[in-house]
Amino acid sequence: MSEKLHISRMVRREMHSSRAVASAATAAAAAGLLLWMALETALSAAGQPAVIARPLDAGRWLAGTAGSAAPSALTAAGAGLGLAGLLFLMLAVAPGRRARHALGSGRAAVVADHEVIAAALSRAARRQAGLAPGQVSTTVGSRSVSVTIQPTSGIPVDAGAVKAAVDGELATYALRRRMRSSVRVTTKGVLGQ
Repeated sequence: MSEKLHISRMVRREMHSSRAVASAATAAAAAGLLLWMALETALSAAGQPAVIARPLDAGRWLAGTAGSAAPSALTAAGAGLGLAGLLFLMLAVAPGRRARHALGSGRAAVVADHEVIAAALSRAARRQAGLAPGQVSTTVGSRSVSVTIQPTSGIPVDAGAVKAAVDGELATYALRRRMRSSVRVTTKGVLGQ
C-alpha cells in the first residue's frame, strides 16, 4: 500500500465517526426481540406459561388497540415510532463527520479539532488587534470561521486587518477544505484590557 493512500485512510478514519455503536445497538435490540419471540413460541408449544406474553396474544392485543385506544395515543405512538425510524435512517445515511479538519502535510496525517483551530485563530486576531484573551471568540464550522471581537471601549479595531491576519493564519494550515472567514466587531466594548 502506498504511503499517500495509507495517510489518506488514517485521515478519513479520524475525521468520520464509526457506525459500530449504532450497528451493535440495533443488532442487540433485534436479536433480543427475536430471542424473546423464540422463547415464547417454544414455551407456548410446550404448554408452559409465557414469560411476558405469547406472541399470538401480543399480536391480538396490538391489533385490538387500534379500535379501543384513543386516537391521540395512537398518533403519539406512531409519531414516536416514526421518529425512531428517522433516527436510524439518519444514522445509516449521514456522513458522520467529526468536528475536525485535515491539515496539509506531505509526510504525516495531521488532524486538528475545531477547538484547536479556533484557539489559534483567536490568538492571531488578538495579536493583530492588541486585545486581551477574553475579548476575542472564534467559532469554526465545517466550511466557515467566525471571529467576534469585543473591543476596548474608545479604541477602534480595524476589522480588515484582523480578517487578513485570520486568513493568513488559515493559509498556513493548508486545510483540505477551503474555509471562508468573517470578522464581526461588536458595538459594545469592554473596560480596560
